[in-house]
Amino acid sequence: MHKTIVYIEDDLEMIELVKLILDKRGYDLIGAIGGRKGIDTLLVNKPDLILLDLMMPDVDGWEVYQQIKSTERLKNIPVIVITAKAQSIDRVLGLEIAKVDGYITKPFKPQELIDTIEHHLSLNKN
Repeated sequence: MHKTIVYIEDDLEMIELVKLILDKRGYDLIGAIGGRKGIDTLLVNKPDLILLDLMMPDVDGWEVYQQIKSTERLKNIPVIVITAKAQSIDRVLGLEIAKVDGYITKPFKPQELIDTIEHHLSLNKN
Protein backbone atom coordinates (compact mmCIF):
# COMPACT_ATOMS: atom_id res chain seq x y z
CA MET A 1 0.00 0.00 0.00
CA HIS A 2 2.97 2.25 -0.53
CA LYS A 3 1.75 5.51 -1.99
CA THR A 4 4.13 7.96 -3.60
CA ILE A 5 3.66 11.68 -3.17
CA VAL A 6 5.63 14.38 -4.97
CA TYR A 7 5.97 17.68 -3.09
CA ILE A 8 6.95 20.65 -5.26
CA GLU A 9 8.21 23.43 -2.99
CA ASP A 10 11.08 25.94 -3.05
CA ASP A 11 11.80 25.64 0.68
CA LEU A 12 13.89 22.58 1.54
CA GLU A 13 12.94 22.83 5.24
CA MET A 14 9.24 22.53 4.34
CA ILE A 15 9.96 19.44 2.24
CA GLU A 16 11.92 17.91 5.15
CA LEU A 17 9.10 18.69 7.59
CA VAL A 18 6.43 17.13 5.37
CA LYS A 19 8.71 14.13 4.75
CA LEU A 20 8.97 13.56 8.52
CA ILE A 21 5.17 13.73 8.89
CA LEU A 22 4.48 11.40 5.96
CA ASP A 23 7.28 8.88 6.62
CA LYS A 24 5.56 7.96 9.90
CA ARG A 25 2.41 7.15 7.91
CA GLY A 26 4.22 4.95 5.38
CA TYR A 27 4.15 7.34 2.43
CA ASP A 28 7.09 7.78 0.08
CA LEU A 29 7.73 11.48 -0.41
CA ILE A 30 9.77 12.76 -3.32
CA GLY A 31 10.73 16.40 -2.84
CA ALA A 32 11.35 18.69 -5.80
CA ILE A 33 12.83 22.13 -5.20
CA GLY A 34 11.10 24.68 -7.43
CA GLY A 35 8.58 24.48 -10.24
CA ARG A 36 10.93 23.53 -13.07
CA LYS A 37 12.44 20.64 -11.09
CA GLY A 38 8.93 19.69 -10.01
CA ILE A 39 7.72 19.30 -13.57
CA ASP A 40 10.79 17.22 -14.44
CA THR A 41 10.22 15.04 -11.36
CA LEU A 42 6.57 14.44 -12.31
CA LEU A 43 7.55 13.38 -15.82
CA VAL A 44 9.92 10.73 -14.40
CA ASN A 45 7.72 9.53 -11.49
CA LYS A 46 3.96 9.12 -11.68
CA PRO A 47 2.90 9.78 -8.08
CA ASP A 48 -0.40 8.92 -6.42
CA LEU A 49 -0.77 12.53 -5.25
CA ILE A 50 0.96 15.89 -5.74
CA LEU A 51 1.57 18.54 -3.07
CA LEU A 52 2.23 21.93 -4.65
CA ASP A 53 3.46 25.26 -3.32
CA LEU A 54 2.17 28.30 -5.19
CA MET A 55 4.84 30.93 -4.62
CA MET A 56 8.11 29.76 -6.15
CA PRO A 57 10.74 31.93 -7.82
CA ASP A 58 11.39 30.00 -11.03
CA VAL A 59 8.03 28.65 -12.21
CA ASP A 60 5.08 29.46 -9.96
CA GLY A 61 2.67 26.84 -8.70
CA TRP A 62 -0.22 27.88 -10.94
CA GLU A 63 1.96 27.41 -14.00
CA VAL A 64 3.05 23.98 -12.74
CA TYR A 65 -0.62 23.12 -12.09
CA GLN A 66 -1.57 24.09 -15.66
CA GLN A 67 1.18 21.83 -16.99
CA ILE A 68 0.01 18.94 -14.79
CA LYS A 69 -3.58 19.30 -16.02
CA SER A 70 -2.52 19.52 -19.67
CA THR A 71 -0.33 16.39 -19.49
CA GLU A 72 -2.35 13.25 -20.25
CA ARG A 73 -0.56 10.89 -17.83
CA LEU A 74 -0.65 13.41 -14.95
CA LYS A 75 -4.00 15.16 -15.29
CA ASN A 76 -6.01 12.76 -13.09
CA ILE A 77 -3.58 12.81 -10.16
CA PRO A 78 -5.01 14.76 -7.19
CA VAL A 79 -3.22 18.05 -6.48
CA ILE A 80 -3.23 19.61 -3.01
CA VAL A 81 -1.94 23.15 -2.79
CA ILE A 82 0.11 24.03 0.32
CA THR A 83 0.64 27.78 0.47
CA ALA A 84 1.12 30.81 2.65
CA LYS A 85 -1.54 32.56 0.52
CA ALA A 86 -4.30 32.38 3.11
CA GLN A 87 -6.72 35.03 1.84
CA SER A 88 -10.15 33.64 1.07
CA ILE A 89 -9.92 34.93 -2.52
CA ASP A 90 -6.87 32.71 -3.09
CA ARG A 91 -8.75 29.74 -1.68
CA VAL A 92 -11.75 30.44 -3.94
CA LEU A 93 -9.46 30.81 -6.96
CA GLY A 94 -7.77 27.54 -6.11
CA LEU A 95 -10.76 25.38 -5.26
CA GLU A 96 -13.54 26.86 -7.37
CA ILE A 97 -11.81 28.27 -10.43
CA ALA A 98 -8.62 26.26 -10.90
CA LYS A 99 -10.27 23.15 -9.38
CA VAL A 100 -7.33 22.01 -7.26
CA ASP A 101 -8.31 19.04 -5.12
CA GLY A 102 -7.28 20.48 -1.78
CA TYR A 103 -5.97 23.73 -0.31
CA ILE A 104 -3.91 23.87 2.88
CA THR A 105 -2.51 27.12 4.24
CA LYS A 106 0.82 27.40 6.06
CA PRO A 107 1.33 26.99 8.92
CA PHE A 108 -0.74 23.81 9.13
CA LYS A 109 -1.18 21.05 11.69
CA PRO A 110 0.32 17.67 10.72
CA GLN A 111 -3.06 15.98 11.17
CA GLU A 112 -4.69 18.43 8.73
CA LEU A 113 -2.12 17.45 6.10
CA ILE A 114 -2.60 13.71 6.72
CA ASP A 115 -6.41 13.97 6.72
CA THR A 116 -6.43 15.91 3.45
CA ILE A 117 -4.02 13.50 1.75
CA GLU A 118 -5.88 10.40 2.95
CA HIS A 119 -9.23 11.86 1.89
CA HIS A 120 -8.03 12.52 -1.66
CA LEU A 121 -6.21 9.20 -2.00
CA SER A 122 -9.40 7.38 -0.95
CA LEU A 123 -11.39 9.27 -3.60
CA ASN A 124 -8.84 8.53 -6.29
CA LYS A 125 -8.42 4.76 -6.05
CA ASN A 126 -7.16 3.47 -9.37
